[in-house]
Amino acid sequence: MKLALVALAVSIAAIPLIAQEHPSVTAQPNTVYVGADGKFESAPDTALIQFNISVQEDTSQAAYQHASKDVEQVRQVLHANGIEPKAANLGFFSVQPVYDWKNPKRKVIAYRVTTDVTLKLKDFSKIGPITQPLAEANVSETQSLNYTLENIDDAKNKAVEDAYRRTRNSADTLAHASNRSLGDLNYASVDTFENPRPILARMARPMAMAGAAAPPPPTEEFTPQTVTVTAHVNAVFNLK
Repeated sequence: MKLALVALAVSIAAIPLIAQEHPSVTAQPNTVYVGADGKFESAPDTALIQFNISVQEDTSQAAYQHASKDVEQVRQVLHANGIEPKAANLGFFSVQPVYDWKNPKRKVIAYRVTTDVTLKLKDFSKIGPITQPLAEANVSETQSLNYTLENIDDAKNKAVEDAYRRTRNSADTLAHASNRSLGDLNYASVDTFENPRPILARMARPMAMAGAAAPPPPTEEFTPQTVTVTAHVNAVFNLK
């Protein structure tokens, strides 16, 4: 008896993801089309410290000199912790006049100079020794601390491996359920996604507590939050 050739097309979602478009594939006879998601979780490898320097003085020259003095304090803090200033990204000095809006003539009453500073750290133990002196020096009112994963390519590759393993397992299960065996890979497409959820902490100027022992780090004895990279693999396998 001749067996009719059957085209099997199955789409399996292993892990929920944000709605997305995947390439449409027309399954050929004696093939199975399977899609699956995989993920890889990794601890962040980079701390991103960001803050702005903003000063206001009666003249633009005085404001510029004040901002330069604050930048020099940042340079000294970095040197004190064994970090080269070139590791920090310093933005351009922006000079803006401040007007008296109550005066119909819009008289200039002051000048404000602002700039942004971004510092990437691989050594997380230096975060405290850097952020505290900057806060105590009144260089910036607030600082933002964001943990990120810069070595993202390796994490993406592992997420793809996980997605492909799930895809092949699902295809193999379906093949056995239909009394067939799984053949070679015929086609595959890959999409990778980074977790959009930020790991962010915003810090204000710390208050000194005389005679009090330093409290343990907030994350001590807890499981640190990880960065998740996900991948989706669509694959077409031949059936034997």
